Amino acid sequence: MSVTVSKGTQVYTNGRIVDPSRGIDEVGAVIVEDGVIAAAGADAHNQGAPEGADVYDLRGMTVIPGLVDMRVHIGEPGGEHRETIASASEAAAAGGVTSLVMMPDTNPVIDDVQLVEFIRRTALETAITRILPSAAITKGLDGVEMTEMGILRNAGAVMFTDGRQTIANAAIMRRAMTYARDFGALISHTTQDADLAGNGVMNEGLFASWLGLSGIPREAELLPLERDLRLARLTGCAYHAAKISCAMSADAMRVAKSEGLNVTAGISINHLALNENDIGEYRTFFKLSPPLRSEDDRQAMVSALADGTIDVIISDHDPQDVDTKRLPFAEAADGAVGLESLLAAGLRLVNANQITLATLIAAMSTNPAKRLGLEAGTLGKGAAADFAIVDLDEPWLLKTSDLKSKSKNTSFEDARLTGRVQKTFVAGTCVYSI
Repeated sequence: MSVTVSKGTQVYTNGRIVDPSRGIDEVGAVIVEDGVIAAAGADAHNQGAPEGADVYDLRGMTVIPGLVDMRVHIGEPGGEHRETIASASEAAAAGGVTSLVMMPDTNPVIDDVQLVEFIRRTALETAITRILPSAAITKGLDGVEMTEMGILRNAGAVMFTDGRQTIANAAIMRRAMTYARDFGALISHTTQDADLAGNGVMNEGLFASWLGLSGIPREAELLPLERDLRLARLTGCAYHAAKISCAMSADAMRVAKSEGLNVTAGISINHLALNENDIGEYRTFFKLSPPLRSEDDRQAMVSALADGTIDVIISDHDPQDVDTKRLPFAEAADGAVGLESLLAAGLRLVNANQITLATLIAAMSTNPAKRLGLEAGTLGKGAAADFAIVDLDEPWLLKTSDLKSKSKNTSFEDARLTGRVQKTFVAGTCVYSI
């Protein structure tokens, strides 16, 4: 099923409208005409429903812009048993995500025009949400030879990243940033020094010692990040730190931003909601990259989100099958699915009064859309009617059997959550209903 545009006029009234793109948090209405937002907010409520419109009462519900996830791993092509474009879109819709950026680490790698076109064509044919391809910075993700950024950008790649891989060669990274600047493209980079990380499998510290597992120091993340920030200063490139996880990285980002660099930072929802203690007795669904950090680091990440140092929250959706997760901890693959739990896990921070709802929604919709240059993440007049209806007070238990994703490796298995997506709309058409 492809994304279709709803026809006619629909009015969703008496709901709480939260739209960070316009600084709105008020009771009002959303008016949709032929798949486009005609009005949203208190003013829309006051003007009443147009004649012949379908009217829906959302009393007790909250309307938010559709979430925009900047980092989603999908198996197709080459790993369809883990996730397809179609199944990822269904999982996204269940989580209120209406647009997602697909990582290029497929088989084959998305490093040429044909693969970008394949992703776009398959998404149009099978997805119920918007699937946006990213392209590799280097061919084959090997960190050696650059891809044809200009051609790939013209073909529809919305950003450039080597996915899980970190480009070790500073000269290649500088060249990539220079080309990206010239083409007006965004570089999104994962920073982990392979030599410092070594054979580490979790955060370096006392807990790793207790478990008898080798650790990954925070400096493994910090050093390549600091290098990238200096290169961003040198080249003037638009740079996005894909997923930071520790206080030292947040400090480095603050300094770079204070200097006026064109840099932003993302963080996985896992690193905002969980810490290394959640690993417990070698629970492999909590084996992630970067590893879950200490509680002090988690709290520092929440503070960095609250003060604007961190701009974007991602699901870092990374489906893995039983064969790669049901192994001894040190041998298990990194990664967890997260599209369906993204919003609810983030609401833990809101319910704990650590951040505002507007801050959360901005980091999950408005900010990533702005960074990617997308016409999304807003309920403003003229925007595509991509939005979600949420019951912020509904308690629920996340059961793996209920997940739309083909893989079930969630870090929130059997977690008690509060706040659940009731309906998701893309271009005004309902693509998910609880």
